[in-house]
Amino acid sequence: MAAPWEDVLRNEAAIQQAALVAVDAALLEGVLMRTEREPNASDVVNYAPFTLLPSAVPSALFEQAYAVQQDFNLLVDAISQNKEFLEHTLASTIKVDDFTARLFRIHVQVLEEGLAQSVFLGINRSDYMFDCGVDGTPALKQIEINTIAASFGGLTSRTAAVHRRVLKVLGKSEEALRLLPNNPSKGLALGIAKAWELYGSQSAVVMFLVEEVQRNIFDQRCVENELWNRNIRVIRKRFRDVFEKGSLDDAKRLYMDGQEVAVVYYREGYVPKNYDQQNWEARLLLERSRAVKCPDIATQLAGTKKVQQELSQPGTLERLLPGRTEAIARIRATFAGLYSLDMGEEGDKIAATAIADPDRFVLKPQREGGGNNLYGEELRQVLEKIRDSPERTSYILMDKIKPQPAMNYLLRAHSPLQVSECISELGIFGVYVRQGKEMVMNKAAGHLLRTKAIEHADGGVAAGVAVLDTPYLV
Repeated sequence: MAAPWEDVLRNEAAIQQAALVAVDAALLEGVLMRTEREPNASDVVNYAPFTLLPSAVPSALFEQAYAVQQDFNLLVDAISQNKEFLEHTLASTIKVDDFTARLFRIHVQVLEEGLAQSVFLGINRSDYMFDCGVDGTPALKQIEINTIAASFGGLTSRTAAVHRRVLKVLGKSEEALRLLPNNPSKGLALGIAKAWELYGSQSAVVMFLVEEVQRNIFDQRCVENELWNRNIRVIRKRFRDVFEKGSLDDAKRLYMDGQEVAVVYYREGYVPKNYDQQNWEARLLLERSRAVKCPDIATQLAGTKKVQQELSQPGTLERLLPGRTEAIARIRATFAGLYSLDMGEEGDKIAATAIADPDRFVLKPQREGGGNNLYGEELRQVLEKIRDSPERTSYILMDKIKPQPAMNYLLRAHSPLQVSECISELGIFGVYVRQGKEMVMNKAAGHLLRTKAIEHADGGVAAGVAVLDTPYLV
């Protein structure tokens, strides 16, 4: 699965020169992040970390990942509408995981009051690795599906141009032409714009719900700009602002500072530290409103690891997607082995297996945002501690995927230029819009390739471990 630049990797002078060009190209294209020192100011910015060279990706697996995305969109949407499935699947988790429990309580309360929202917008990203398994033939295996605040659709829209420039500088002009166009920021904005249009108020705004610390603002601005280009007003607010200034009228229309809000696009709210009591109250206010939430709380729950594990059980997909035999086969082909740690004989057995052979597995809590999974010795220690406690039900076990590493240079500000052994993760963005029961948009909206040195087990670009990359299909 090697890319055709093994020769270049050994030419140190060419690499040094290409790295200088690459950094300037990234700044020129807008592949930017704010600095750690000043995360809420744009006076000083730097390039977002990225690979010097594009990484080889098997074209058949790349096409497979795109082909299954609309199926995953339908599946996430079906789960979000199935109260009984969510209740049954998360029953053991919400007893021991307070964060999931609080989300679930809001979900139940909103359903009991009667949903004010009639238009639904899903933006998700399904992440995969290429598992080289027993015989060395790579297979596409899903790591997870992110149903809230799936990031880097903006910056990745600008990364291929950087890699094209680098390849040309290295004398690889033909290869540069083979890098695919990729513009998720446009695809995501099309979904938001469609939801805004169906909401039906020309004067209403789109609200980006953003974090207190906004290092990754340029990624969001890419999507924002696409909306402004369509004459859709965008405001940026935090939970704190919603708590202080948000209100609902009698028809449950949401207002911020006197402006009606048509769409709430969450770039925050996916981990417990995003919430204090005021923020939970703000979240409830948003969920009770008529505004289109991306995601609504049911769709956020559909992205939990426990749901991911339940989907791999025989018969589950058939119940959720009745009559869609081909879609089910496409989805199931991407599943790695997933195991429940619910209390009982089956959970006891898999816990014992993982303690005895921890390198075969990954232990995953119900969390988004990277940097939460446990591996190897750490996995063994945690499982030994909780093996007889209901606390273990807040985790799932998954087979550890074993990709084929490749050599590349990871460019980070203020870091030395050195070659690393790397593995990559491919994400496909999905966008769908549903009005009542009718699906009015369902599409794959682009891709994201992230690459990290093999010594880093877990974590994405925002977590500071992976870097942006571009697939070179082989």
